[in-house]
Amino acid sequence: MPYYRSVGEVPRKRHTQFRQPDGSLYAEELVGQEGFSSDSSLLYHRHAPTAIVAAEEFTPPAFTRVPNLPLKPRHLRTHKLDGAGADPVLGRQYLLANDDVRIAYVLADKPSPLFRDATGDHCLYLESGSLRVESPFGVLEAVAGDYVVIPTSTIHRLVPTGDEPTRLLAVEAAGHIGPPKRYLSVRGQFLEHSPYCERDVRGPDSPLLVDETDVEVLVRHRRGWTRYVYANHPFDVVGWDGHMYPWAFSIHDFEPITGRIHQPPPVHQTFQGPNFVICSFVPRKVDYHPDAIPVPYNHHNVDSDEMLFYTGGNYEARRGSGIEQGSISLHPSGFTHGPQPGAAERSIGAEFFDELAVMVDTFRPLDLCDAGTACEDDAYAWTWARRA
Repeated sequence: MPYYRSVGEVPRKRHTQFRQPDGSLYAEELVGQEGFSSDSSLLYHRHAPTAIVAAEEFTPPAFTRVPNLPLKPRHLRTHKLDGAGADPVLGRQYLLANDDVRIAYVLADKPSPLFRDATGDHCLYLESGSLRVESPFGVLEAVAGDYVVIPTSTIHRLVPTGDEPTRLLAVEAAGHIGPPKRYLSVRGQFLEHSPYCERDVRGPDSPLLVDETDVEVLVRHRRGWTRYVYANHPFDVVGWDGHMYPWAFSIHDFEPITGRIHQPPPVHQTFQGPNFVICSFVPRKVDYHPDAIPVPYNHHNVDSDEMLFYTGGNYEARRGSGIEQGSISLHPSGFTHGPQPGAAERSIGAEFFDELAVMVDTFRPLDLCDAGTACEDDAYAWTWARRA
């Protein structure tokens, strides 16, 4: 995360004696990226965070991947998936994946187990409902429209809250997710041209201090999954400081960049990950050149697949193609895509688009997973051949 936070009790100097009321030392834990050469946070535990009493191999719910063959645009209807009674981690239904990123959807109404993903960061987007993110860093509350970024190897539990089930899009990276580098100064401050800044970002603000013993934690790592039993609860942290922690940002705080003529997708970029980007399309004033055509032109991104998750409003370029709340479109490299027939003409003279969507562009092809195939609208690929 681009800025420093300090929560709870920490000593004035790092790696110095910091004692508990009984005179024993708090146990330091440095959580950091790229060895000791990048962002990190320093946590102070009541008990040793290394103490485990059991470990066994764990078999997670399985899913398969198949290539997008024949190569064609796809439309996935996530609200058609049967997911009631799921938790937000093990209940994820994987839609699309490659070796850089996995994209899943879940309708969750019960808490997840304690979970640590040692293979990469997660970026969660809440379509509806609300969620409490618990971790050694504290509690982070999230509501519909929030992105939540959970750093690699953060033990966490996701707890749906409120009266309605939580609908969640999960983007799981094989690496780190953060703000685009072009938005940041060399010292990590958001620059003036960034569409969001530190004031829009939320982090945990108080320790949890859970005191339990023999606590199970599921860990996904580079060789598979393991179920550990920790001697003490990992949420026993009295304080921490640093730049690495779970954080949230609302899509409604994204300030759109507009122009006289149509602006390309990079102006909507919100995050970057390993070989992919995440963009936010939000309600905005559209092109104001007198001869402007506000919807996108036909385009062929020769280096990327484009996945778009429709999460509110009315996406003008897709009208008439069966796109609905919770729809996902996949437009792969190797296929020219663009607005539906008639959309360009209809958009002329429009001054405002009321749309909400999350886009993931990947620079390696996305495969189809079981849940994606199960909820596919087979008629979508042919909708350009008829006038809506």
